[in-house]
Amino acid sequence: MFNEVYDVIVVGAGHAGSEAAAAAANMGSKTLLVTMNLQNIAQMSCNPAMGGIAKGQIVREIDALGGYSGIVSDTSAIQFKMLNKSKGPAMWSPRVQSDRMRFAEDWRMLLEQTKNLDFYQEMVSGLLVEGDKVVGVKTSLGVEVRGKSVVLTNGTFLNGLIHIGDKNFGGGRAGEKAATGITEQLVDLGFDSGRMKTGTPPRVDGRSLDFSKMVEQPGDENPEKFSYLDVTKPLKDQRSCHMSYTSPLVHDLLREGFDRSPMFNGRIKSLGPRYCPSIEDKINRFADKDRHQLFVEPEGWNTVEYYINGFSTSLPEDVQFKALRSVAGFENVKFFRPGYAIEYDYFPPTQLKHTLETKLVSGLYFAGQINGTTGYEEAASQGLMAGINASLKVQENEPFILKRDEAYIGVLIDDLITKGTEEPYRMFTSRAEYRTLLRQDNADLRLTPKGFELGLASEKRLKRMEQKHESAKEFVSFFENTSVKPEEINPILESKKSSPVNQSGKLFKIFARPNIEMDDVRKVESVEAYIQEHNLDREVIEQTEIQVKYSGYIAKEKNNADKLSRLEYVKIPADFDYSKIKSMSFEAREKLKKIQPTTVSQASRISGVSPNDISVLLVYMGR
Repeated sequence: MFNEVYDVIVVGAGHAGSEAAAAAANMGSKTLLVTMNLQNIAQMSCNPAMGGIAKGQIVREIDALGGYSGIVSDTSAIQFKMLNKSKGPAMWSPRVQSDRMRFAEDWRMLLEQTKNLDFYQEMVSGLLVEGDKVVGVKTSLGVEVRGKSVVLTNGTFLNGLIHIGDKNFGGGRAGEKAATGITEQLVDLGFDSGRMKTGTPPRVDGRSLDFSKMVEQPGDENPEKFSYLDVTKPLKDQRSCHMSYTSPLVHDLLREGFDRSPMFNGRIKSLGPRYCPSIEDKINRFADKDRHQLFVEPEGWNTVEYYINGFSTSLPEDVQFKALRSVAGFENVKFFRPGYAIEYDYFPPTQLKHTLETKLVSGLYFAGQINGTTGYEEAASQGLMAGINASLKVQENEPFILKRDEAYIGVLIDDLITKGTEEPYRMFTSRAEYRTLLRQDNADLRLTPKGFELGLASEKRLKRMEQKHESAKEFVSFFENTSVKPEEINPILESKKSSPVNQSGKLFKIFARPNIEMDDVRKVESVEAYIQEHNLDREVIEQTEIQVKYSGYIAKEKNNADKLSRLEYVKIPADFDYSKIKSMSFEAREKLKKIQPTTVSQASRISGVSPNDISVLLVYMGR
C-alpha cells in the first residue's frame, strides 16, 4: 500500500502536527501526515482564539520563520486585540478571536496545496524501531509505513480519559476515541511517561443569552494582524465578545457538586494547568473572592455557538447547568455541550534534545502536549521546530536551534528540555529574560533571515523585512539629525505638560521623553512631511518609535545577552563523565548526568545546579 519510504512521517494533525508537516514538506522532504480523522485537521479543541500574552509573540515568530499559523489566524479572525498596550512594547501581545470552522478549513486548504505532502487517515498504534533508530509507524489496521524520521504530535489522545462528574470514558476529545499502544511501546523502549489534565468549558446557544446584562468587549478600533506578509489584511468588521461575572450564589451552586467532582473525589490524580484553572478549582483556591470574570466568546461569524471562557469544569452536567443559569445574562441558557476534563499521557521533555529529537531513539521527535505544554501556540511552535529538524536530519544538514535571546520559541524549548515540567507548561513574557529584545513587532527582523536560509521564508518575505528594517533605520537617523526650533516644539511640549526648551535641539532627544509619542512629534511639519514623502506604513512608524524611545533598554539587554552567550559556545562532550568531579554537589552530578546538557550555559539553567557547580565544571574542562 505504501511502497515508498517517507523522509518525515508526522503523527497527529493538530496545531503541532500541521506546522510540522508543512515545514518538512516545504523544505523539500517527502512527508506523510497521518491522523485519526482528516475532517479534524487543526481543530481548535478548546478556545476559539490565537495569541494572547507571550503566545501572540510566538505566533508572530512562527510566521516570521515561514510557518502558517499567522496566516490562518488572519484569514479566520473575527476580532483583533493588541493586549497590554498600556505597558511597554516588550509586553504588547496580539490576539485574535477566531472562526473555529474557518480556521480548520483554511489550515486544511493550505496543507492540501503544499507540495511533497501526503495524507492518510488511520490511528497509529506503534512505531517501527530497529536498534536505536525509528524506521516508520504501524497503524491499528496493521499497515506499516516506512519513514526516515517520525514526529509524534498526539495532543491529548494518548490513553485519553474524559471526565464529566462521576462519569468517565476513553477519548482524545469530545466525540473522538483515544489513541492506544504508543505509550506502552515507548515505556518498553525506556522512556519515562506521566499523566496530565486539561479541561474545557460548556458551549452554549447564543440565542438563549441576554447580552444586555453583560459588558461588551469590542475589538481594537484600528485592528492590526498577525502575518508580516501582505497576503492577509486587517479586519474591517469585527464581532464583539462579552463579559459577565460569577457570584456567591453561583459559587454555592457549584460547591453542591464538589462531592461528585473528579477533581476532589480522587478520580483525577494528574495536575492541570496552573494558569487556566477550572471554575471549581478557582472558587476552592480563592474562597475570599466573591466573583470571577467569564468571557462569552463567539465561535465564528455566523454560528450561534458560544465558548464560556473562565468556566472550564469537570463537574456533573446538571451542576454546570444550574450554576451557569444563575450568571447574569445566562438565566435561560441552553447547552450545546457540557464542559469536561481530560487526562492524557505525556513524556517529560528532559528526554529530548534541543532539536526535539528524543535522546533514546534516533529520528524520533516529540512536539506539543506530548511534551507537557498547553496551548495551540506552544504546540504549533514545537511542531514547526520538530518538522524543520526532522527534515534537516534526513537531508544530513546541521540542526536548527533558536537561543533564548533569539526567540520565545527558544525560551520555550530550552525551558522544557532543561527544566522539564510536572504541570502543563504555558508561556509567559516573564519566562523570557530578554523580552525587550523578543518583541512581537520585530519577530520578522529576528527570524525571517533564518527562515529564508532554511527555505521556508520566501525571497519576497525577506525583501519585505529588509525594506522595513532599512526604512526604520533611516527614519531613526532622521530624528537623530533633524533639529527643531523652540517656537515649533514648545506648544506641543506644553500641551503634554513637558518642560519647554529654550534653544533648538535634535528631535531624537525630544522624542525620547517618556510622555512624548509619535502622534505628538508628527505635529512637527518636517516629521509629517518625511512620513508622507517616504510613504511610511504603520509597521515602520511603530518600529521607529520603539527604537527611539527604548534604545537604551534595548542596548543594555543586548549587551547582557552577548556577555552570557559566551557560555553557549562552551560545548560539553556528549560522553562527559560527571561522576569524576567529586567537588561538585551530588545533586548537580545527578541532574547533569540525567539531562546531558550540550553547553555550559544550558547546564547553568538546570534546577539544582549552582553557580559554584558551574565554576567547578569550567575548571575541570580547563576553561
